[in-house]
Amino acid sequence: MPDYRDEFIQIGTTRVRVLSGGNGEPLLFLHGAGGGGIWHPFMEELSKNYRVIAPEHPGFGLSDDPEWLEDISDWVLFYIDFLNELGLEKVHLVGHSMGGWLAAEFAVVYCDRLLSLTLVSAAGIYVPNVPTGDPFLWNAEERIRNVYYDQQLAEQLLNIQPTSEQIEIMVKNQETTAKIAWNPRWFNPKLQKRLSRIHVPTLVVWGEQDRI
Repeated sequence: MPDYRDEFIQIGTTRVRVLSGGNGEPLLFLHGAGGGGIWHPFMEELSKNYRVIAPEHPGFGLSDDPEWLEDISDWVLFYIDFLNELGLEKVHLVGHSMGGWLAAEFAVVYCDRLLSLTLVSAAGIYVPNVPTGDPFLWNAEERIRNVYYDQQLAEQLLNIQPTSEQIEIMVKNQETTAKIAWNPRWFNPKLQKRLSRIHVPTLVVWGEQDRI
């Protein structure tokens, strides 16, 4: 059975839910727009060698929805406070999708706090002549079918009726995502020119069949 902690941590005026497990060098995982709050199998695998720390961003899931959150730079400042509160001098930083965008934004400002950087299907940069999907325009079925390569898994998820609590969380997550990524769509026009500030080992992972 997976062995992890599920707790709430107070960072300044904001209370956030944090999943954590394992031992070793700290690894901070930043989730994407789909939300956090799940101890995934890959986290369990990573926890064999690292201390995995996976918070739900402010504005997501069971974490507080603070008034101070206006754009992605507010998250960057929150997460430096998060590292300081937990006494983490340096971490391996892993970000997925919108969390990858956040990880890159964090790295260009606080690279000296990182041991490594891993960006998995990261948003954040506009690439000319490369078409992108727009989850804001997809209905619920399109979103699931486009996010999952395995359509049998997509079918299973589509047949699950969410509870009222789960629907509330999904709406909360979508509202926060729109606040961060609506305009410009999924990128910061200033980020690309700042990437040269990143000077730690960096891995970029991208799915060949990614529809976003």
